[in-house]
Amino acid sequence: MHKEIVLVVEDDNNIARLIKYNLDRAGFSCLVAGTGEDALEVLGRQHLDLIVLDLMLPGMDGFEVCRQIKNAGSRACSVPIIILTARGEEVDRIVGFELGADDYVVKPFSPRELVLRVKAVLRRRKSEEPEPEVLEAGKLLVDVPRHRVTVNGRDVEVTRLEFDLLATLLRRRGRVQTRDMLSADVWDISSDVDTRTIDTHIKRLRQKLGKAGKQIETVRGLGYKFSEETER
Repeated sequence: MHKEIVLVVEDDNNIARLIKYNLDRAGFSCLVAGTGEDALEVLGRQHLDLIVLDLMLPGMDGFEVCRQIKNAGSRACSVPIIILTARGEEVDRIVGFELGADDYVVKPFSPRELVLRVKAVLRRRKSEEPEPEVLEAGKLLVDVPRHRVTVNGRDVEVTRLEFDLLATLLRRRGRVQTRDMLSADVWDISSDVDTRTIDTHIKRLRQKLGKAGKQIETVRGLGYKFSEETER
């Protein structure tokens, strides 16, 4: 049976060993890199299913590693990333998500929770694959199998979580989606996602979509919905 391969990028040997032990025990094949440069080298020669990335690394920091991976323009850019760091400030979380990270875990952490988050991100990835559909709303088009978003024929670059969020809202257009519903269905971890994280993704998505982003409406006290009324 094929084991999913997880790369842990962590310069603290004790933490790296702890994570590797728990991931190996959970049935994953775990690799370890101590620097950002080593991580990019591994990614260049090895298929990876997910990366657990520390931010405070010697030399190239985790933000730059994440940026280079997501801007790679190849298979590498689609590898999901979970940031694991002692930097828990809101600004760091926002930057991490804006760079394309799929999840953000703050140290000290529970190894069991980290394993569950790894499984959740990978499960969400698998659930995307079999859905051959194209979603349209006015000038907005979301091509699910090609993981492509266009507005008026122009490609819009979105992260994996932004894509999942937009597709979910489009499939349920006209219906209010609470933040709890979105955290469960998009992040696949109910109650563990800060509401500000969802709000940040919505804000970024609206900005990227331009006028089409106005169809994502805020329903005060509840959550969000995608308006049935299409842009003229």
